[in-house]
Amino acid sequence: MRAVEGRWKIFIVFYLLERTMRFAELQRAINSTNARAITPKMLTQELREMEADGLIHREVYPQVPPKVEYSLTGLGRHLRIVVDAMGAWGEIAASQPDGVEARSST
Repeated sequence: MRAVEGRWKIFIVFYLLERTMRFAELQRAINSTNARAITPKMLTQELREMEADGLIHREVYPQVPPKVEYSLTGLGRHLRIVVDAMGAWGEIAASQPDGVEARSST
């Protein structure tokens, strides 16, 4: 469970399920959908932890300037089930009169 623990990891998985991304692309995508921004330091930390846990593959291309791309491993792609389930739950909760959205505005 530690592999996806934390505020940002599920967002990282969500965007990498779509396609392989470079660091800045991933940061922009995450920041475009969140009220709070992920800092470069935090994104680096989260990506390193996820790489160590076998969820993310980091591809470094030998060129100048260096090019680095991030993608999900097979294990990481299996998290689609979790992401889809969380999305479905969020839609249900948001549609309830006393759901998540109602409580967060108080």
